[in-house]
Amino acid sequence: MTANTSTPSTGLGPPWHPRRWLILGVICLAQLTVLLDNTVLNVAIPSLTEELGASGAQVQWMINAYSLVQSGLLLTAGSASDRYGRKRMLLAGLAVFGAGSLVAAFAQSPGQLVAARAGMGVGGALLLTSTLAVVVQVFDETERVRAIGLWATVSSLGFAAGPLLGGVLLGHFWWGSIFLVNLPVAVLGLVAVARLVPESKNPDGQRPDLIGALLSTLGLGAVVYAIISGPEQGWTSLRVLLPAGAGVAVLAGFARWERCIPAPMLDMRFFRNRSFTGAVTGSVLVTFGMGGSLFLLTQHLQFVLGYEPLEAGLRIAPLALTVVALNLTGLGARLVPRMGTPATIAAGMSLLAAGLAAVALLAPHGYAGMLLGLVLTGTGIALAGPAMAAAIMGAIPPERAGVGAGVNGTLAEFGNGLGVAVLGAVLTSRFGALLPLAATGAASLPAALAAAGDGPERAAVEDAFASGLERGQLVGAAAVLAGGMVAALLLRRAERAGGAPGAADGSDVPGEPTGSAA
Repeated sequence: MTANTSTPSTGLGPPWHPRRWLILGVICLAQLTVLLDNTVLNVAIPSLTEELGASGAQVQWMINAYSLVQSGLLLTAGSASDRYGRKRMLLAGLAVFGAGSLVAAFAQSPGQLVAARAGMGVGGALLLTSTLAVVVQVFDETERVRAIGLWATVSSLGFAAGPLLGGVLLGHFWWGSIFLVNLPVAVLGLVAVARLVPESKNPDGQRPDLIGALLSTLGLGAVVYAIISGPEQGWTSLRVLLPAGAGVAVLAGFARWERCIPAPMLDMRFFRNRSFTGAVTGSVLVTFGMGGSLFLLTQHLQFVLGYEPLEAGLRIAPLALTVVALNLTGLGARLVPRMGTPATIAAGMSLLAAGLAAVALLAPHGYAGMLLGLVLTGTGIALAGPAMAAAIMGAIPPERAGVGAGVNGTLAEFGNGLGVAVLGAVLTSRFGALLPLAATGAASLPAALAAAGDGPERAAVEDAFASGLERGQLVGAAAVLAGGMVAALLLRRAERAGGAPGAADGSDVPGEPTGSAA
């Protein structure tokens, strides 16, 4: 890597740069904006329900369109950044993300907002893969864990601080302001990246696998569509079973395609590495629990407890503050050498699960119980997040850093979208089952309250919604705890079997698949 920002590097030179910390700040700012948009929309749910007439399922699609498109394109974007240049992809991602944000701000219908969010997801995919790849390229091994820890802090902060930022903006402006705020950051990022970030690429990088990107996006989209539609259409209806079956079949076709082509988007042999598989499992379930629970928690604060968006955001803020405080002190980075990666991830995900359970069980009895749950959740994320990101990147050769970042980002976005879909479906199913007769068939809480009117039936509607929220949070906690134990077990077995990342189980994870072509 050269110090001259105008001279491309192959990515195979000295893995440090004299302005590496400034570069880290620039790319983390761009990344923070992209990740905020995973959760910033959560506090706007009442506004969207009222002003755009969105149903519960449409709200889930407004949130999921962004994460699903990202998760479907991140691996292809990672391959493209390796082949065509990480700086180039950063610039393209900022431009597309900014344009999508402008369209989203002035959407006039749920369908328009879903489409705009999908466009933002394209830009976000280009950005997220490039940021982590640049971190791997400009830092040497002695500083890389610390740099990835700061990068992971920003990742967690983006998820956790979204509701707070959304609440601040909605307290003073209309809901479209949560997208307009992205524009100055995108412009600043374009200027800073152009001036500071050096170009780097893998001269032998693979061509982007467009068919693989299409198959993965269609498969994930169909499965999530079935999950979101299940409570409303019935889990055994053809409108749910057909897309679910088609999605599973397409994803199976994706896996087969990736095994057969000479230059796959995702080398399926990575999954023979237990370190990689264990970190993958943990990463998906951390974002599953975090994304799905924030989706439920913001509704609990606003619909059940009656807080305004800003008040709701402020009450969620301790989660973000805990993550930032612990990661800036380097707690996770210091514990990994002492406890080992498996134990650190197990401890972090156990705390995360305990926090989600505390929010579900204690929040109805006052904010003190919710605060305890938020602090436990933030502590768990701060411990597990950096360890899992480092484990994933450590299992993939440095010359394929873009692909590694794509894998890491895909898991995060997939977990977030799946969490919103699954926990949202649990909420909707429980809510629908407990609704009083007068409100049967209502598509959202406001619609059910309007149908129920005042008196005992209104109270029954509110109790049904609160029960659905509690059930969803507990399901998320159980999934995170089980996933944490599985991830830790796989990582522990990998350490015993092979020791070094990338060689666990005696299986190699080469820089290029056999027979790959440029």
